[in-house]
Amino acid sequence: MASGNDLIKYVTEQVVHYMETPRAERKQTKASARAQREHWMTRWFGVGAMSVLLWWRGRAERQR
Repeated sequence: MASGNDLIKYVTEQVVHYMETPRAERKQTKASARAQREHWMTRWFGVGAMSVLLWWRGRAERQR
């Protein structure tokens, strides 16, 4: 495991990098990461839950 000094050095480097990055660039990076994320249901429950949901919605629409 890393020593305390290595951990402090790493955290300090991350904070300095964050502070030196312009606000607009940070917002753009955050927005692009959010756009690439999977849907919450797929992320939490996998493809099986999504397939059940689609089946249930299709079933409900056919009954109308």
